[in-house]
Amino acid sequence: MMKFPGGNMGNMMKQVQKMQKQMAKMQEELNEKEVEASSGGGAVTVRANGKKEIVSITIDPDVVDPEDVEMLQDLVLAATNEALRSSEDMMAKEMGKITGGMNIPGLF
Repeated sequence: MMKFPGGNMGNMMKQVQKMQKQMAKMQEELNEKEVEASSGGGAVTVRANGKKEIVSITIDPDVVDPEDVEMLQDLVLAATNEALRSSEDMMAKEMGKITGGMNIPGLF
């Protein structure tokens, strides 16, 4: 029989179930939270939620230059990628609170 730290298999399964419930609740809460990122000194601002969905994009009209659409595209891309990274970081940080920093494969 395999020994598990802190007790038997039954206790471990209870802990895992408790952790799963906490994570499901946290996931719901994170889906409602939003992060924001900007580029070009605030010329482009992107908001994303905990589901890694883009919620809004705001573009300062002064940055819209028909002669330089490529710059605007780069600013949107940079702000979007940063918002998505922030969303992932927020998720990882909250997961870490529940898992105690344990890396559980397949969790997220």
